[in-house]
Amino acid sequence: MLSPTLQRYLPILLLVCSNVFMTFAWYGHLKGKQQPLYLAIVVSWGIAFFEYCLAVPANRIGSSGYSVAQLKTMQEVITLLVFAVFSVLYLKQPLGWNHAIGFAFIAVGASFIFKDQL
Repeated sequence: MLSPTLQRYLPILLLVCSNVFMTFAWYGHLKGKQQPLYLAIVVSWGIAFFEYCLAVPANRIGSSGYSVAQLKTMQEVITLLVFAVFSVLYLKQPLGWNHAIGFAFIAVGASFIFKDQL
């Protein structure tokens, strides 16, 4: 059995790691467009396998302390954060003020999922 602290934070860490894999699976091939599409698909599926190896335990462990809606919301916000870093550092595509405002609105909306019922 995991400690309460580990049950609280391990799902977040696993979701961050799984999102790194998934972002590479979904967008990493955009740097190598000269490769055949079927190869990009096969490689992406291989990368996605490792994403699932992290996401499934994250959700299984996380479900003992978070609701499913909270887990999904965490995953979406983490996806945006990982994507923003990936886009700038790996794809060399800068994000502008409009992206920051859009992401901020999503984060504000997501925060309501973690509030007690009004």
